[in-house]
Order: sequence, then C-alpha cells, then structure tokens
Amino acid sequence: MPEPLTQQDIDTKTDPTVARQWDTETPIEKQWEEFYGIVDKLKIGLLGTYRQGVGPVARSMAVAKRTGPDFLFLANNHSKKFSDLEKLKEVTVTFQNSSNQDWVSVTGEAVTTSNSDPRIKDVWTRSTAVWFGDLGDGVHNGKPEDPRMTLIEVRAKYISYWKAQVGALGFGKEIVQSMITGEVANTGALRQFEQSDIEQARARDSSMSS
Repeated sequence: MPEPLTQQDIDTKTDPTVARQWDTETPIEKQWEEFYGIVDKLKIGLLGTYRQGVGPVARSMAVAKRTGPDFLFLANNHSKKFSDLEKLKEVTVTFQNSSNQDWVSVTGEAVTTSNSDPRIKDVWTRSTAVWFGDLGDGVHNGKPEDPRMTLIEVRAKYISYWKAQVGALGFGKEIVQSMITGEVANTGALRQFEQSDIEQARARDSSMSS
C-alpha cells in the first residue's frame, strides 16, 4: 500500500521509494530462491563492459549456465567485448522482466577462458552455431572446437534486485492511489546481496554439487 512522504525523508535526504521497498524481513534463503527464480526464467540479460574512450557498453547475451550466483556466457572472442575485458575485468549483468518489472543487477569480475575449456562442450547447442557461421574450412564452423568459441565467466561481487509483490491490477491501483493522495507507491521488494552473502551462497552451491 502507498505510504506517506515524511519530513524525516526530506531532512535525511532519503529516497522514499527505496526506503519503503527495502526488504530486511524475508529470510536470506528465500531471497536467494527468488533471485534464482527471476534470472533462470529470463535467461537473457545485458552484459556490460567498460570501453576506454567510450564508457560503459552493454549487449544482449544469453546465459549459457548459472552456477549459484555466477554466470557463464559463450561468446565469439573476435568481438570487442574481449578487448574491453583485457583492460578492465569489472562488468555488470542486468535482467528485466517487462511483464511485471522484476529486475536484477549483478556487479562482478569477468574471467575469460581458452577454447580448450571443457565446459564449452557442456553448454554448446546446435543453435549456438547460427551466431558464428561456418566458413567451410573445417575449423571456423561454429562448433565447440571452433577457436572463436570462448567462455566468459562472471563471478558476482554485488547483487541487487527488485521483485514485484503485486500483479498488474494491484500495480495499477497502487499508482492511481499514489497519484491521488501524494503518497509513495510501494509495489515490490528491493533486496541486495553483498560480498559475504555471495561467498556463502557460492560455498553452499559448491557443497551441494560435490
């Protein structure tokens, strides 16, 4: 439900939308469960790098595999994102569900691998080849052994996400009420995972898969 804007919000320079939706009550295990649910459903996000002389650059990328809080992408090492990563390893991965406005922002460090990484065969599919093409030389064929085929692994360092708590009808009612009353809309839960939370999640995932 919408909540009033207070003088204290103004005096303390508080963003009322963040303050009203900040979730400190949901158990951490549930927060991780819902985070995984969002990203696994969306599958495609924006991988952001930093390009010298230009600034932040993002492109749409399909997630090849998620392992705990970390993401694996299969990419063409002839693309400019690899030269970006040679200069700065810090990246972002963002997702948004246009149907309910759920969003996720992951900040992490990217590690690139050689074409000999066995995980390439694990995540490669026939549809992958259409983005690489086949030169007909028996080498550059879009298959796992194609030397252009490379993995980018993003190891998360900080994660924030917002999950809708109302459906489309409830969202509309919330907005209309806020417009009428001047109160602050409250339609979802805003959460974050810091480095210690992420390390614990990574350790849990590792113990479960071993």
